[in-house]
Amino acid sequence: MRLSKKCDYALRALISLARWSKMRPVPIRALAQLNDVPQGFMQQIMLDLKEQGWVSSVAGRDGGYQLAQAPESLTMGQIIRHFDGVLAAVGCVSTANYEPCSQESACVFRRVLLDVRNVTAQLLDQTTLAALASGRVSAAGNASPAEFIGGAGI
Repeated sequence: MRLSKKCDYALRALISLARWSKMRPVPIRALAQLNDVPQGFMQQIMLDLKEQGWVSSVAGRDGGYQLAQAPESLTMGQIIRHFDGVLAAVGCVSTANYEPCSQESACVFRRVLLDVRNVTAQLLDQTTLAALASGRVSAAGNASPAEFIGGAGI
């Protein structure tokens, strides 16, 4: 699984809103700068998020975007599926976009890829924006290599 730039940027924006929009709406310019995203691309993403009902906009000088749903109710799984479609590495293990394969009955690695898809889906579906915004997320078993701690090497 690989996140598209659009999905990556949408996650960044939503996490920012989960952190900051309780105070007041966040202007599009601030969202773009804070997340290192081109402003035009951020505008397209925010319109998409608004169509999903995940954010709302406030017009005017003090306007901007804010979450339209509680950050506890939105998960990484929902967001990734919306922007990138599937979580499966190959079509024959996808639950949403299953694609048959002539080697399914004999494939020696299909079961592993199904397990990867299932573990990935479970983790993403349990990880809310609230957890991401507060930093309360942990990798499986917290077994991160030292070079990844604090974001280094990621």
